[in-house]
Amino acid sequence: MLNKLDNAPHFLKNISYYRLKGYWWEMQSDKVEHKFSPNSYFEDVIDLYNFDRHLRLLMFDAIERIEVALRTKLIYHLSLSQGPLFYLDDSIFTDKAKQQATVDHLISEIDRSKEQFILEHRKYHKGEPFESWKALEVTSLGTLSKLYKNLNHQLPEKSKIAQEFGFNSHKDFSSFLEAITVIRNVIAHHSRLWNNNVTTKYLWPKNLKSNPITYVPNENQRAKLFPLLSLTIHAIEIISPGNSIKEKFFQLLNEYPVVSVHKMGFPANWKTQPIWVK
Repeated sequence: MLNKLDNAPHFLKNISYYRLKGYWWEMQSDKVEHKFSPNSYFEDVIDLYNFDRHLRLLMFDAIERIEVALRTKLIYHLSLSQGPLFYLDDSIFTDKAKQQATVDHLISEIDRSKEQFILEHRKYHKGEPFESWKALEVTSLGTLSKLYKNLNHQLPEKSKIAQEFGFNSHKDFSSFLEAITVIRNVIAHHSRLWNNNVTTKYLWPKNLKSNPITYVPNENQRAKLFPLLSLTIHAIEIISPGNSIKEKFFQLLNEYPVVSVHKMGFPANWKTQPIWVK
């Protein structure tokens, strides 16, 4: 591989060879003998690495908005209809054993929290369970996703929450939440999003509010980022109108023209999808 960077040793001292390998893997013409194609440059590897770093930050921003909105809607809708301790009421959940496991994990998250409102609750309401607006405020997206998934399907609040994210089916929405939780964990471990199979199996919505995505990916295509990124943009545009996530993504592509988007599952006509039209 040709090297146009005088400071390559600096990068290799601070970013491991094995970590960078995922970004130059596709530059090899012979992956057994590890021979590189002509015009392969180390600076392109660094560009891909930096693109991926910024992409993770962008996805984290988007998923954070979804997580905060999900937490808010669970607390609001279910506390009003079922009471402030709804998460402890196993009668509104389909699987009592799973719900107990979720509650146990939630309690462990509360126990680890050093938030002032948690400490004050323990001080002034010793032995009393935490209201949902306290308990859910310190829990993870994964726990919120499990809590939502296990809600009885007959609860109108379950469908209402899905619809408020632009999903007409709570099953599709629940599957989406599970998938972005995987992405959230990938980001938390600073793992690669570009050219990586990063998602779990998830349902593709048969219809969405406003039908902004006409592309229907197969199961293999869903392992790449594009389909899930499109669904994320769809949800973000509903819960956070006026956001700049999509614009920032286009800016990122302009800043790093070396990046091949089809390695992330982007189809040739992706810019014509209604959700991606500027």
